[in-house]
Amino acid sequence: MFKTPKALRLHVGIFGRTNVGKSSFLNKIAGQDVAITSPMPGTTTDAVEKPMELLPLGPVVFLDTAGIDDRSELAAKRLEKTGKVLDRSDVVVLVTEPEVWTDFEEALCRESKTRNVPVVIVINKIDRGEPSAGYRTLCAERTPRVMACSSLGPAGADEILDLLKKYLLEVCPEDFLRPPAIAGDLLPPGGLAVLIVPIDLQAPKGRLILPQVQTIRDILDNDGVTMVVKEREYRHALDNLKRPPDLVICDSQVVLKMVAETPKEIACTTFSILFSRFKGDLIEMAKGAAKIPSLRPGDRVLVAEACSHHALEDDIGRVKIPRWLRQFTGLDLAIDVCSGRDYPGDLRQYQLILHCGSCMLTRREMLFRIAAAREAGVPMTNYGVAISVLQGVAERTLAPFPAALEAYRRTLQMMKEEVRHGS
Repeated sequence: MFKTPKALRLHVGIFGRTNVGKSSFLNKIAGQDVAITSPMPGTTTDAVEKPMELLPLGPVVFLDTAGIDDRSELAAKRLEKTGKVLDRSDVVVLVTEPEVWTDFEEALCRESKTRNVPVVIVINKIDRGEPSAGYRTLCAERTPRVMACSSLGPAGADEILDLLKKYLLEVCPEDFLRPPAIAGDLLPPGGLAVLIVPIDLQAPKGRLILPQVQTIRDILDNDGVTMVVKEREYRHALDNLKRPPDLVICDSQVVLKMVAETPKEIACTTFSILFSRFKGDLIEMAKGAAKIPSLRPGDRVLVAEACSHHALEDDIGRVKIPRWLRQFTGLDLAIDVCSGRDYPGDLRQYQLILHCGSCMLTRREMLFRIAAAREAGVPMTNYGVAISVLQGVAERTLAPFPAALEAYRRTLQMMKEEVRHGS
C-alpha cells in the first residue's frame, strides 16, 4: 500500500499556529519521527508528507504544514505553500493548545467551511494543563469532532489514532470510499475494451504510465476485459477479434489515427477524457474546449501540468499542444506553462486554461482548480478534450458521455452566435 499513488490517497492537512505541536502530533500517530520537531518557531518549512495505511479507512497521506502565524523572514513563502496544502486537503486537522484560540484558528475554520472541507480539532499539550469546559465548548461550536491529547512520549498513541480514524471515517468523502469508475461503467458485464498505448520517447522504461494502469485495474474491478495494443498493431488486432469491442481508449496523441481506424458503431475516447471525468468535471471541460475556436490574436493561454517532469523535445504540454493550438487557430497566442503545484494565484490574465489529465492530483484539488477558473471567468479544458477539438474529432470522443457532448455542442453554438452578432 505504500506504493499507492498519492493522488489516490485521502489527503489530511495538519494545520495550526507555530509550535502548537503539529509535527509532534504527526510523529505520534505515525509511530515514528517523520517530522523534525523543535521548540524553535518555524522548524517546519515545506509541507512534510507521510503516506500511511489506516485500516479500515485505507491509504492516506498526512500533510504537516508550516505555522499559520509564521512571522519569520520566509513567512510569506511558507504560508503560500500552507495555503496550497489546504487546496489539496480532503480533511483539515487543526492542532491547538488549551485556552488559546486566536484569529488564526478562527480564520482557518471559516475558510474550511467555505470550501466545505471537514475539520477535526486536536487540543494538544494537555500534559501542561487540561482544557476548560468553556474551551471545549468553543471548539465544539466549530466542529463536532474534537479530541484532546498529549503528543509527548508513546503513551496513548493507539487511543489517539483510533479516535482520529473514527473521525476520518465520519467525514471521509464518499468518492474516496466508493471512487467513481474510470471506464468500467461504460462497459457491459464481461465487455471488452481495447486500450491503445503508444510506446514512444515519453513512455517510462519497463512499465505503463499511471492513467493506463489505473484504467486497466478499473475495468478489471468492474468485471470487464482489456486488450492492450500499440497504435501500429491496433487495426490488425481489431480485424482479428471475433466480435467488435465495446469501447476503444487511446492516448490523446494518437486520437486521429484511432478515430480513422475505428468503425463508427464502436464507442471510442481517450485516457485524458476519462480522467477529466474521474478527477474533475468533464462537462465543464467540454464547455471550455468549445471556446477554443473563439480565441483572438494575443490571447493568453495557460498550459497547466500537474506533475513536474523533464520535458523532452516533443513534449505534449510544452511543444505539441502549443503547436496544434496555433495551427488550429492561425493566431499568435501567448502561451505560459506551469507544472506541479506552481499554479498561478491570479488566473484573470488568461483567456483559456488547458489542464493535463490530473492523474497526480486528488479529485478535490482538481475541482478546486476548476472552481478557481470559473470564479475568475476563465474557461478551462483538459488535454484530451482540447486535442480532440484541435484534431477535429471531439464529436466522436465525447460521444460516450452524452451530457458532456451536449454541453460542448451548446457552448459551441453559443460562441458562434456571439461572433455572428459581433459581441
